[in-house]
Amino acid sequence: MPAPHANRTGQPCWADLMTSDLPRAREFYTRLFGWTASDSGLEYGNYVTFRKGDADVAGMSSQEPGSRLPDAWTTYLSVTDADAAVTAARAAGADVLAEPMTVGTMGRMAILMDPTGAPFGVWQADEFTGFDVFGEAGSPVWHELNTRSYSAALDFYTEVFGWKPVVLSDTEDFRYSTIGAEGEMVTGVFDAAEHLPDSVPSHWQLYLGVPDVHAAVTTVTELGGTVVREPWTAEFGTFALVTDPTGALFVLGSVDEPLPEEKNIDDAGEEDADLPIG
Repeated sequence: MPAPHANRTGQPCWADLMTSDLPRAREFYTRLFGWTASDSGLEYGNYVTFRKGDADVAGMSSQEPGSRLPDAWTTYLSVTDADAAVTAARAAGADVLAEPMTVGTMGRMAILMDPTGAPFGVWQADEFTGFDVFGEAGSPVWHELNTRSYSAALDFYTEVFGWKPVVLSDTEDFRYSTIGAEGEMVTGVFDAAEHLPDSVPSHWQLYLGVPDVHAAVTTVTELGGTVVREPWTAEFGTFALVTDPTGALFVLGSVDEPLPEEKNIDDAGEEDADLPIG
């Protein structure tokens, strides 16, 4: 479906990959999802835009030489004023990893780390508004914040980005809320404090849609990626946790079954409680 542009303020509008091996990542994602890749040229630092047909779906750029940061996907939240958003986020306890910067005529961005330790970006659109499709094969189908401090995370994003969380479950075993306009939920917040390995911090996680998760998992391994968790099926779809060849983590999600917000809460708690996130 078309991306919900009218409801994006404070919601995910883009995701891009920071990779240590641009050619290898380009081959992996174009073959896995059938994307095409367009290089922006020197003016924009050779930033790569992935497209599904004519629709922009994700981006990619190279790690700085000598960087010790792990390869990872970053989720960007839409804002009307990047500088104001950074000021508000800093006041609410966030760290600023990259100060606001203008990206040509495309827009203005910044990179933050929320008070629970999860990095994310903010994007103030000018000519570029973000991904053009959502919920289809070859496009983002969900964004999820897996946090070690659930209440603090909800308070932060509510204060800074105007979120209005919808609680799906609030038990000791499973706490989860969704974010988005009615009928267009696009983001989840999971209390992962008891489920993340000690070495894994809070983080945003990208879900990318495929028509057949089992077939996609086979392709992931053929292309040099890793299957962290084999496909599992719940009432709300089929999923697999995988990495690309250099270790960037993402989730494959089926597009022919209900999205996460439509799941049965009891079943969701049972499924997600042992999800090896990260």
